[in-house]
Amino acid sequence: QVQLVESGGGLVQPGGSLRLSCAASGSIFSISVMGWYRQAPGKQRELVAAVTRGGNRNYADSVKGRFTISRDNPKNTVYLQMNSLEPEDTAVYYCNMKLSTRRSEYEYSYWGQGTQVTVSS
Repeated sequence: QVQLVESGGGLVQPGGSLRLSCAASGSIFSISVMGWYRQAPGKQRELVAAVTRGGNRNYADSVKGRFTISRDNPKNTVYLQMNSLEPEDTAVYYCNMKLSTRRSEYEYSYWGQGTQVTVSS
């Protein structure tokens, strides 16, 4: 079984920083894409940042220049460094990975359970 465990969320003041981590475990063969999504109350879930196996990165316009996504392939871990946080960043952040297992060549998307990020003074 594949499991994604998130950590690093919490309460922070505007202008502060947080670093989210997401580690995958299980019979993983390969991870092609790692990403972070977020969902604020009353809003749809949106892509925040993603990084491919080749190292290409994509960011939502609202976080570009403030957030940085990175991955540690040997550890099956993805990070999201969040700087200059704003109240609008308040949401539940979900880790997502598109990966294949030892039993199947097909890739599936797996989700973390989510971690709350609250930006407030």
